[in-house]
Amino acid sequence: MSRFWAANESSSDESSSDDSSVSSSSSEDNKRAGGNNKWLEFSDDSDSEEEVRVVKSAKTRTFESLEESIKKIRNAMKVKDYATIQASCDDLMKTVSSTKSKTIIDAHGGVPRFFVRILCDLEDFIMARKKDKAAFKKLSPSQGRALNRMGLTMKKNNRAYLKLMTEYRANPSISDNEASDDEKPKAVVSDSDSDSDSDSDSDSDKKSDSDADSKSSSSSSSSSSSSSDSGSDSDKASDWGSSSSSSSDSDSDEEGGAYSELKGRARWLKTNTVVVEKVVKDKEGRGQARKEARAAAAVAKAEEVPKEEELKEKEEEMSAAVLNRKCKEVVLSRGRRGNDTKQVLEQLEKLSELSVKYGPRVEIPMLMHTITAQFDLVKTLDDYMETPVWKSCAEHLERVASVLEAGEDDSKKFCLGPASTEDDDVMIGNSLGKKKNKTKDAAGVGDVGAVDAASAVVQLVNPHTGDPETEDERAERLRVEKEANMTEEELRVIPVVGSLSLFMNRLDQEYLKSLQRISSHSPDYIVRLRDEVQLAKLLTMIFNYFTRVDSKEEAAQMALRRVEHLYYSHDTIAEQINGKNVDTVELISGLCTFVYQEGTDREKTRAMLCHIYHHALHDRFLEARDLLLMSHLQDNIANVGDVSTMVLFNRMMVTVGLSAFRLGRIWDAHQCLSEICSGRNHRELLAQGISNNRYGDKVPEEEKAEKRRQVPYHQHINLDLIEACHLISAMLLEVPNMAAAGDEGTSTRRVKVHSRMFRKQCDIYNRQVFTGPPEQIKDFIMCATKALMKGEWNECANLLTGLEVWNLVPGDNAVEKIKTMLVEKVKLEGLRTFLYAFSAQYDSLSLGQLCDMFGLSKNEVHSIVSKMMINRELHASWDQPTDTIVLRKVEASSLQMLALQFAEKTAHLVETNERLLDTKTGNFHFRDGDGQRYGDHNRGHGQRRSTASGGKQNYSSNRGPKRSGRGGGRGGRGSGRGGRGGGRNRN
Repeated sequence: MSRFWAANESSSDESSSDDSSVSSSSSEDNKRAGGNNKWLEFSDDSDSEEEVRVVKSAKTRTFESLEESIKKIRNAMKVKDYATIQASCDDLMKTVSSTKSKTIIDAHGGVPRFFVRILCDLEDFIMARKKDKAAFKKLSPSQGRALNRMGLTMKKNNRAYLKLMTEYRANPSISDNEASDDEKPKAVVSDSDSDSDSDSDSDSDKKSDSDADSKSSSSSSSSSSSSSDSGSDSDKASDWGSSSSSSSDSDSDEEGGAYSELKGRARWLKTNTVVVEKVVKDKEGRGQARKEARAAAAVAKAEEVPKEEELKEKEEEMSAAVLNRKCKEVVLSRGRRGNDTKQVLEQLEKLSELSVKYGPRVEIPMLMHTITAQFDLVKTLDDYMETPVWKSCAEHLERVASVLEAGEDDSKKFCLGPASTEDDDVMIGNSLGKKKNKTKDAAGVGDVGAVDAASAVVQLVNPHTGDPETEDERAERLRVEKEANMTEEELRVIPVVGSLSLFMNRLDQEYLKSLQRISSHSPDYIVRLRDEVQLAKLLTMIFNYFTRVDSKEEAAQMALRRVEHLYYSHDTIAEQINGKNVDTVELISGLCTFVYQEGTDREKTRAMLCHIYHHALHDRFLEARDLLLMSHLQDNIANVGDVSTMVLFNRMMVTVGLSAFRLGRIWDAHQCLSEICSGRNHRELLAQGISNNRYGDKVPEEEKAEKRRQVPYHQHINLDLIEACHLISAMLLEVPNMAAAGDEGTSTRRVKVHSRMFRKQCDIYNRQVFTGPPEQIKDFIMCATKALMKGEWNECANLLTGLEVWNLVPGDNAVEKIKTMLVEKVKLEGLRTFLYAFSAQYDSLSLGQLCDMFGLSKNEVHSIVSKMMINRELHASWDQPTDTIVLRKVEASSLQMLALQFAEKTAHLVETNERLLDTKTGNFHFRDGDGQRYGDHNRGHGQRRSTASGGKQNYSSNRGPKRSGRGGGRGGRGSGRGGRGGGRNRN
């Protein structure tokens, strides 16, 4: 026989043998005999694979890794090896926190109980070791550090399993799987040894017990092996499907036993399988239980009906003193931990309904407490009051105002006063005082015990009738007697807790916050706007009340609140909302005058800004301008310190600029709009949105503060309209200047640059290789500019008047007026541009031909040309008999050219020095657009504050507006190198 077959035969004998010693010796002989024979190695490897190879599921591998780590932790806990505990615990948490393990654990019933058990045991173990200070001092440095780190790590890791640990501590029973692991059968020697190593809590010194256990285990194993040997033949027969009686009996037993539910391959595997018995649900019992529950609910509901009727009768019989006492109890429970604010509010609303029949002196204090409880529902500063709650609060305040203003004679109307402690004592009947006197009396009793005396019921007697009375009856009697002794003036003063003006301010703020939070494009926003009429009516009632009681400061607050709800609405819109014609000019003027007389500085400033805004909104530009200049707000707005007031100032300046544009005052419109529109943060300056800053992120607190100061959507000024007015104003001012300047270096004229930003936009547009049809407002205006530069004023006018943004301007025939004004302005500036650009190519021009070219009358053309001659912008003279303009060509001498070049270089040097100075001093926010600054920057509020350029202007009769202060005192830094004293008004 060959060596190959011998090796294979020996390996088969080894695998079938049961004696471990014989198998080990035969394997050693084979190694010595075979040497390096690869066929022997192959056969041995195949046999070993058949014996060792086990297929495990992902769940089994995951749980075994967890159990292995737990086993190491418990062994280390026995020997108090904290470093090993820390390492094993880290491995355990990494295994549990991995994505694959989480998926497996969640798919198989969640976190296993043995994992929660080790967390609890480990936490208790560490706490116990830390409390033992003497033992802690004896630890080595590494062990001490490991123990401290474990304490910190466990706090962090246990947060995710805190609920499961709490449930385990409440019921620390061991599950079936853990019980089977801890109490494995001792028939298998290796398993018992591993269990004794991992789960035994006995000390290693008790060798006798362990020896006895080992002997008993060995005897049991020998007996089991002998029984297995004796019955080996029957087992083999049953395994191979023998028809013997023993196999049939065993099969029948298994089929009727625990393995009857197993099928297929799982039925013949030799594993310890736990079979879960199927519980049969009792459907009939559940149906009967449901019927009984329904019957019990019907009986309980039938019993509640008479109870509710009894409660209603008791509520109707409650006296005013009882209501006041209950109200006091409810108010004292406000703000306590675990108390429901909605339940408190329901109780107070119910008490306020019951107090109506007892008159205003009982009802009004209840309503004030109810309003306070309604404001308590708003938990944080960013939350807003829900609409139903807000309406209910407004109704309560309206009820209070109607009660206070009821009656025709002012001397008989009610007024509010501060509540005193005496009133509270009378309301609750001095119950606390009685308890204290009762305890004092019990201390001085002789024969009777103090406890008996204190527990004795005190009998209250009515001194007038001698009849016994309860504490509530006594409190009601004292209340009636106190009101009977009051004079008429004292009866008209209702003592309340809280301030009516503060409630109104808070209600207005909650309404504003709701408009900020609700989506402006949803129907809810339109529905919410309807409540403004109710709020304005309520403010009017409260204002009349404070005016009657001569409370000037609070009346000024209410007047300002009314103005802030009126100033932004055009008269045409106000008529549609109110359904009647209201003279808003007199109303706002009267309210603002009252605030000017009685309000604080902040209230006066805001009232002035609202007043100017309203004038400008209705195209009363001169009144708005005069009011602005007399108030000197443009000089002091930077020192206000209130961001919302600065936002209102910016809104006012934009509205004034739009008003000037509608009236054809192009210079004034450009000066008012230039600084707001020259930057990219116009949304922030007008509080109509939050611009993204790519150079730095804002702090979350700053973003929240900025969101709180946002203007509601219905008060927004359309940004497209602002941009159109600003660019058109800049175009009408700059296009003639650009034509007069001509090509760089060839013109002898020195022109004033009004808008560098507009020139930059023109340069960008001209550099584009391909320009498609205009889509945005800026594109339309750039196309109109290009047409006007060519002298095509008709095309320019059509492009400007065709903008859809003019439909947003309110007012009767406002759109037609703006379009007519634009056509006239384009004609005038087109004539001036033509004369600047092409005067050098003509010797004379006919007046009639110019009139036909630009559609102007002779007087208009004569006026424009004469003004250009006077200002030395056009070197020409009139020939009156022939109505022609005789043009003269004037060329600058070499000395004049050198002087002009020197002046330009000097101006450039001055501008460079000023920029350097601004950089050193920190004022580096110089705007190259119009030579103007943004203004001050409030870093504390995280909001860039801008004082618009039109605000800091001094208006005179013959000149346009000039900037005051450092930016414009010398003719305007960066406002052009031409005229140092400001430009002339071309209107």
